Amino acid sequence: MKNILIILCFITGLNTAFANDGWLNILNEGGNNKGIKCTQAIQNAIEKASKNGGGTIFFPAGEYLTGALTLKSNITIHLDSGAFLKFSENFDDYLPYVEMRYEGIVMKSFQPLFYAKDVENITIKGRGVIDGQGKAWWNEVYRIETAKEPLPPTKYQTMWEEQNKGLYTEPYYKRTVDKKFFRPSFFQAYNCKNILIEGVMFQNSPFWTINPEFCDNVTVTGISIFNPHSPNTDGINPSSCTNVHISNCHISVGDDCITIKSGRDGDGRKYGKATENVTITNCTMLSGHGGVVIGSEMSGGIKKITISNCVFDGTDRGIRIKAARGRGGVVEDIRVDNIVMKNIKEEAIVLSLFYDKDTKVEPVTEKTPIFRNIHMSNITASNVNKAGQILGITEMPIQNITFSNINMDGKEGFTVNTATDVEFHDVKVNATIGSSFKISDSKNIILDNAGSSTPIKNVPVIKLDNVSNVLINNNFPFNATDVFIEANGKDTKNVFLKNNVFNNVTTSVKKGKDLDKKAITE
Repeated sequence: MKNILIILCFITGLNTAFANDGWLNILNEGGNNKGIKCTQAIQNAIEKASKNGGGTIFFPAGEYLTGALTLKSNITIHLDSGAFLKFSENFDDYLPYVEMRYEGIVMKSFQPLFYAKDVENITIKGRGVIDGQGKAWWNEVYRIETAKEPLPPTKYQTMWEEQNKGLYTEPYYKRTVDKKFFRPSFFQAYNCKNILIEGVMFQNSPFWTINPEFCDNVTVTGISIFNPHSPNTDGINPSSCTNVHISNCHISVGDDCITIKSGRDGDGRKYGKATENVTITNCTMLSGHGGVVIGSEMSGGIKKITISNCVFDGTDRGIRIKAARGRGGVVEDIRVDNIVMKNIKEEAIVLSLFYDKDTKVEPVTEKTPIFRNIHMSNITASNVNKAGQILGITEMPIQNITFSNINMDGKEGFTVNTATDVEFHDVKVNATIGSSFKISDSKNIILDNAGSSTPIKNVPVIKLDNVSNVLINNNFPFNATDVFIEANGKDTKNVFLKNNVFNNVTTSVKKGKDLDKKAITE
């Protein structure tokens, strides 16, 4: 009997300790797991824990329905296995408007589903599922965009206009601003620090899914994100953040899988907050416009980024770095390593300063975007539409780019235009249409053991047009090759061929009619 009493006391003590250890079971706080909306009960539990210095809001198995939630410092949202948290389809449940950032513009609009501002130590974790029920939001966007006649403004559009007077954006962004309807991110922490999102599954986001803005020390690990074909439903979008760690995630979405940003145009430059010190590793990306994308909102700058040990299978593009005249900002010190790609619908790798195509040469100012010091290695890609594209602008060529130990099989090869200090080392590109390497209007180029295992009859492996200071060395085509190099353009000069073995090549250099006779040294 004495032993039984001791055991009962011990169990009672454990229960008492558990009840007072900062864990709040939402079912004991006025919530329910029957799918009946309980926003206020959840928010009250967050406030209660916050007053006690912090705590964990625990969701046992079951179905929950809520509107927007505001997180406080030292709060954990923990969803147990079998917990299914749905967000309301009623737009009123995301009022009042709050300060947030939408596509790089700070404004007042709907409260994000999970929203935090000026707080620290916030966590969402567990093995449950969180559903944004984004279809209602997507349909409203489609309704506005497809209207053939001007529509009467909704109360939300009127509210937006009243609360954002004086908001300036560039003319090209007018089409978006004129909607006056800006969907909320699934999770947006604004000016926060020490954020952890771990283990849970997010699905059906109204807009971007995980979107920290102006935050420091962000960790996103082991989560899954599933958004169907839908507008702007990116996966993970850190913007103007420092010290970001993304790992072990599985992502399939309606837009880019992971995108690194730092603000749009003048608004981004006004805040001047770069995204820097970012690691992305051990992730798999399926459906999406891009696997890992940098830009196009990069006006605050993006620097010191590593991307490694990832698989892209079925995305439109693999690694994409994009900007345009007018954005400004510097993208620099980027490392990409140990990547496998397959079934890429467009480019496996693209670095482009022509995201907005209809722009003209202008003086170099703070509005001029810069890409430099970007290095990619150990990449395997198969069934891609195009191996890669580098496209700079006349007043600011893309600078200091290297590709090392890369093997790609696809329809088209690499295109380099308006760039300087570009190197290919141990790169094999097997294209079925056109040259493996097309380089034009560029200078300071090295092609070291760069070629094709499947050369095309009468098509040069390497094509140069108005290129200067080029070293082509250490090439030994194993297979019969009709033409290895074709060079043309009156500005092509200082092309050096060194240490090449062309025994299997019919024509080592095909010279165009505009080529200077002294342009090539063999």
